[in-house]
Formats: sequence, structure tokens, C-alpha cells
Amino acid sequence: MIARELTAAISKFLNKGKVLILLGARQTGKTTLLKELSNSYESALWLNADEYDIQQIFEKPTSTQIKSILGASKFVVIDEAQRIPNIGIALKLIHENYPDVKLVATGSSAFDLQNKTYESLTGRKIECQLFPLSFQELKNHHGILEEKRLLHNRLIYGSYPEVVSYADDQRLILKQLADSYLFKDVLMIDSLKKPEKLVKLLQALALQIGSEVSYNELGKLVGIDSKTVETYISLLEKTFIVFRLQSFARNARNELKLSKKIYFYDNGIRNAVINNFQLAVNRADIGALFENYFIAERKKYNAYQNNFVSPYFWRTKEQQEIDYIEEADGLITAFEIKWNSHKKVRFPKNFTSSYPNHELVVVTPENYDTYLSN
Repeated sequence: MIARELTAAISKFLNKGKVLILLGARQTGKTTLLKELSNSYESALWLNADEYDIQQIFEKPTSTQIKSILGASKFVVIDEAQRIPNIGIALKLIHENYPDVKLVATGSSAFDLQNKTYESLTGRKIECQLFPLSFQELKNHHGILEEKRLLHNRLIYGSYPEVVSYADDQRLILKQLADSYLFKDVLMIDSLKKPEKLVKLLQALALQIGSEVSYNELGKLVGIDSKTVETYISLLEKTFIVFRLQSFARNARNELKLSKKIYFYDNGIRNAVINNFQLAVNRADIGALFENYFIAERKKYNAYQNNFVSPYFWRTKEQQEIDYIEEADGLITAFEIKWNSHKKVRFPKNFTSSYPNHELVVVTPENYDTYLSN
């Protein structure tokens, strides 16, 4: 088993008397992590909210019902809790009446679970997100030399736990993930009338990683209006398939202020969406794959290290650009991400002069690990 970075943090949070909300895409390892933690308790109760009878139990929960369900359990997990309409009320009842119970709710769609628990559990909950395996976790498991040797594999197949564990079946596993699990929550939404349009949109986004996206252009390409594009992208974000970067703009008049880029949480899912598992050395999109990989891994690293940074990219109307920017405590760190480490990199002068409190970093296959692990 590959040790997860969140394990220690979750143990600490559970001992603070809070309800733990563990978010993350399906198949990222939430259940496995919690099973490991539950071994410390004599009695653990697992409730799978994908099952209809579990949903019915919590439809109109009362303290009497809750007591009969919990029994003597001291560690309680409600898995895929976003499937329960009144989950916030149920969690509040358990938390208030059974303070000695370690209570966890997991969810693979943040738009439901966060909304349904927000008001009921204000001040009573702690939220964490579990990602696919991080570079740090894989380095700790394999060693730095072996994990760096596997960079080409990670760029193509990503780092979902099952993909990493069963290397001979990587393509099959990824296709199953992309075709079923990851769309499961999105396609359950009643207002989603045209799932084939969602798939086409996701494919279009996969072909534009590292580039600015236009909702109008995407809409014309897919056959939907720009507002629907934005709605679908928001759903894909909240089910942890993609995430957005906004453009960084503070001073210069010619900076693009409303632009955005979209990246995938996992390279393997991106490649499965367009059904392209060609070897890294033969890829025309290798630079974009490396950029997506690094920015997604940096997102994991900052989340697990509790680094409170604001992520952006920077571009001007004259097409000057910086791939990735982090702003924290008044310091701006600018990253240029280059697959070809021999290519000379020059940061735009109007950026460095406009933002004197900066650090400039060039990320290559030789040094990327420096920025993804301790």
C-alpha cells in the first residue's frame, strides 16, 4: 500500500471533535485511506450512500433512528454522502448527540456535498481533498530515482492508485474510469439533458490544455451556448476532473484580465478522454502534457503542505506569457515550464519591471522534483 500524505492530518482532525468532510474524485483512494484509519477502532460502521436503502434511512433522520443505526460504533463513515438529500442534518444530529464518535463523510462531487452541509455544519466541520497519488507519495514509496525514471509513464497514464498498482492494465483501467466513474455524478444531474455534448466539451478541453479557452469558441465547436459551456465546466470542476486557472493582472494596461486556462487533475484521464496513449517520446503534445502534469502536481503539493497560494497564468495582448504564477504573502513566483531543457528562457521585461517582488523559476524534466516534494 502506498502511504497517503493526508493520513496523519485526518487522524489529527478526527481528534479535534469535528466532522471530517473528505472530498475527491471517485477511485482516488478515499475508502482505502479510511479503512486503514478505522483499524485503530474496535467498531467501525460503513454506510454507502450510493445504495438506495441508505438514502432512505437518512431521508428524514431522527435521533432515535440515528441511535439504532450507530449502535456501539465509534468510527462512522458515510461514503458518497452527496447522494443523501438531508446529509447536513444527519451529520449534525450525529455530531451533537454522539460527540465521542469519529464521523467522516466522503464525497466525489463537491457541488452537492459542500452545499448540503454548509449551513448545518458551520463551525463543526473540517474539509480535506484527496487527489490521485502525488509525486511526494510516489517518491516516498519508490524512491526519488525510480519515480523520476517513471516520468514518461506519469505523463501518459497519470497516477490514479489503481493505474499505478496495475501497470499492465493501465489503458483498460483508465478507459473504465473515464467512461463510467468520473461521469457518474455529473450525469446524475437532472438538468443535464445532453451528455454527449459534455463528452465533446471534455474532449475539446483535453486538446487545449496549456492554451487560453474561450467559452464562445468552445460552444460553437461543441454545439451549445457559452453559458452552458460555463455550467458544464463548473460541474467538471466540482467533480474533480478539471480545474481552472485565471489570468494574473495587477498593473500593466495590456495584461489579459479575464482569460482562463483549464487543466486536468490527472494526465491519464486527459489522454483517456481523447483515447491517445502514444508514447511520450513520439508525442506532438509533450510540452502541454508536461505543463499539465507539473501544475496539477503543484496543486497537490500546495494543498497537502497547507501552502496558501493563489495560482494564475500571465499573458499580454502582445502574446507575451508566463506559464504559471503563484502569489503568496506579497511574493510572486513565476514558473516557466519547459520540456526541452536546452531551450533558453527569457522572462518578459514588462512583467519583471511591473512586479519587482518576484522569483523566477524555470521547470524542466531535470529539476521538476525540486518543486513537488520536500
